[in-house]
Amino acid sequence: MINKHKIIIFAEFKGNHRMGIFKITIRFIGFTLLSLFLLIVLAALIAFLDHSDASFFPLLISAGITLAAGLGCILFTKPQRKIELKAGYFIVTGCWVAACLFGALPFVLYGHEFNFVNALFESVSGFTTTGASILNDIEAVPKGLLFWRIATAWIGGIGVVSLISILISTHNDMKSQLACMELSSIAKEYYRGRRKQFIYRIMTVYVGLTLASTYGLHLAGMTWFDAVTHAMSACSTCGFSTKNISIAAFDNPVIEAILIVSMLLASINFSLIFSTFWPSGSNRKNLFNTKIVKVFLGSVLLGTLCMTANLLITKTYSSFGEAFRMASFQMCSITTTTGFATTDTNLWPAFTKAILLVGGMVCGCSGSTAGGIKIDRVWFALRGTVEMIKTLSHPNKYDYVRMDGNTKTEEEVSSVISFIMLYMVTMAIGMVVFALSGMDFLTGMSASIACIGNVGPGFGVIGSMGNYAGLSDFMKLFSTALMLLGRLEFYPILIVAGSLVKRISSFPKRTIGQTESF
Repeated sequence: MINKHKIIIFAEFKGNHRMGIFKITIRFIGFTLLSLFLLIVLAALIAFLDHSDASFFPLLISAGITLAAGLGCILFTKPQRKIELKAGYFIVTGCWVAACLFGALPFVLYGHEFNFVNALFESVSGFTTTGASILNDIEAVPKGLLFWRIATAWIGGIGVVSLISILISTHNDMKSQLACMELSSIAKEYYRGRRKQFIYRIMTVYVGLTLASTYGLHLAGMTWFDAVTHAMSACSTCGFSTKNISIAAFDNPVIEAILIVSMLLASINFSLIFSTFWPSGSNRKNLFNTKIVKVFLGSVLLGTLCMTANLLITKTYSSFGEAFRMASFQMCSITTTTGFATTDTNLWPAFTKAILLVGGMVCGCSGSTAGGIKIDRVWFALRGTVEMIKTLSHPNKYDYVRMDGNTKTEEEVSSVISFIMLYMVTMAIGMVVFALSGMDFLTGMSASIACIGNVGPGFGVIGSMGNYAGLSDFMKLFSTALMLLGRLEFYPILIVAGSLVKRISSFPKRTIGQTESF
């Protein structure tokens, strides 16, 4: 009898624990929806000021639905003083999925090219800052919806949970701890301090960079609306534009130069940017004395020069100035995973395409808005592999991998290599699936790299001047899955999916066991 009672109590405890995870996840989804509500209202206001354009009522209705759902989630759940690690993964994943689903509402209600699958694709592409689109005529979309489309990317750039952490007042670091779960450990290595301060510093840099970019783009000749939207898109490294042919529509070298600076800064660890302009005794690292930034910028410059030379040799462009202008912008755009375009890269030679593909895989620094593997991980993996090879001849000697005062043990390097392997395997699976859908090898490979790395454009039909409209509904949904996996860097989604599968598979056994206990 005692054993049976123990089994019953244990089963009840596990059930309550799971219910607790479910309730706290629902509560945070509520806060997420309230955050979205504020930005949808702002988009509706822009639509109203634009003579109540065709997106006004879809945005207004979406705002009402989102507000009601958000309040419902909060009012029917209670706050928790402590959040366990597993619950944190559920919260992060749940908030992102909910944001993408409710973010699709304005597109669905607007209609036209947006059926449910297209709307979800556009929403996920925005929130994950991928910048891939199904729109054939962007300039036909009303301003209110265009703003919302780019606002999703701006929210996704800072991180859905990070935004919630700032909006929710708290007496402890619980919300900030959740926000930090959106970041890999390598992204936080250049900052030491309280988590809450860490999130506020990221937000300060993000908003400041967006405002500076907006003002610069306006001075360079953009309208205020175009300046705001393109600054938000550049700083989130998304690449959504208000023009059908992206940045090529402006044909302005000054605008391109400002966007290059914005994209590069947005691809550098935000803690480093903060400590550069607001140095403190606890954190003396900055852009000018950090090796990983030098490696990143040096790689971008090397890639640009190689592409420029190839474009001149193949006579794609006749002058060095024109070749360098096009190569530098496209290199920065793809390497930062932004995806803006000033030309059709489908017409470029194979060597330049290969450089862009590599840039789209490695990408920017950890702790930025850029996607991809991250150059930090690549650097640590390469250095760690060299040390591991050395241990083959000297088994008892392993030198720790060090860079900028950060040290990686053998186990940590192995973890980085494991992540890269998981990334590459997933990318290979994506290539196979895209190939099975009928794409040629280059297009399928670039599509997989572009989706999982949150880059956006690839080559072929999804090139810099193309889009994803021609994909089947299944392939669009598959692409959204890759985008989310890449943005959340696999582990949160995989942990949640594994837990759900385990719970579903054990449901019949648990029911039988509980019946027998009674």
